Amino acid sequence: MIRVPRPNMDGFTMALVATVGLATVLPVQGQLAEGVHWLAEAAIALLFFLHGARLPREEVVAGLAHWRLHLLIFSLTFVAFPLIGWAVVETLPSSLLPPAVAIGVQFLCLLPSTVQSSIAFTSMARGNVAAAVCSSTLSNISGILMTPLLVALFLKVQGSALSLDTLQTIAAQLLLPFIAGQLLRRWIGAWAARHKTMLKFTDRGSILLVVYIAFSEAVVNGLWHQVPPAALGMVVLIDCAILAVFLVGTTLLSRRLGFSRADEAVIVFCGSKKSLVSGVPMAGVLFAPATAGLVLLPVMVFHQIQLMVGAVLARRYANEGQARDALPATS
Repeated sequence: MIRVPRPNMDGFTMALVATVGLATVLPVQGQLAEGVHWLAEAAIALLFFLHGARLPREEVVAGLAHWRLHLLIFSLTFVAFPLIGWAVVETLPSSLLPPAVAIGVQFLCLLPSTVQSSIAFTSMARGNVAAAVCSSTLSNISGILMTPLLVALFLKVQGSALSLDTLQTIAAQLLLPFIAGQLLRRWIGAWAARHKTMLKFTDRGSILLVVYIAFSEAVVNGLWHQVPPAALGMVVLIDCAILAVFLVGTTLLSRRLGFSRADEAVIVFCGSKKSLVSGVPMAGVLFAPATAGLVLLPVMVFHQIQLMVGAVLARRYANEGQARDALPATS
């Protein structure tokens, strides 16, 4: 009998909810907000530096040869997802969502894939972990450039076209620290591997700090007057629908193209996910402070849904694999 795990709200999601609650009751304002904003930028730079330091280049090189798989996931992430997001936003009646939240739905679809959860779920599903490491990492590195360009294509950034200064800001905050971490991996990689718990705290702490700033600004500008409960419920429904489309689509597509079961797990988990880690700092750079919190709302909701569904699906893959292994060999 296969037991399906009951999805629970994890500690990080509870911390996100608490952070939004704190920003609602006690939003940071004035000069204090400027200081916290500077601290958040430094924390995000540290986050991407540590990502670079932890990334094992050997595994990436081993997975690079699987170009058909990576090309498919790249196309899903940066072509299919943006088109689906555009179609949803264009066909959705404007009365159902506030404009900034509708922009957030499109922004969600322009983000790169996750790294940690994609790899973790692929491993749990007994999939091709080396390929998952490579594909999710390539997605995140590409997203530093692709996401702003796609935002410029599909959206208006702070009322105007995407500027070179915006790209330079994103590169300085995300790409350069990542490259620095890779260059210094020889000396600090082993230390990073030994201190995973502390680095996990740094990861999550930096995201919570940026979320607090974004939602503080949004609360000051009337966030909860602009997002009634019905609109929040609509965000949940839209996020669920988008995730369902890509989970079903990636499964059928990988089988139609003849990928192995191990590679199918990579395509499903890397091709259906969106990165909160990348989305939070990018929203802070690409959108005006007054709207960044509203834009992030669909991203935060999608984050929890993909974790809950991913955990159940990965366990199902694992159980199916164990059942096949237990079957007697046929001559």
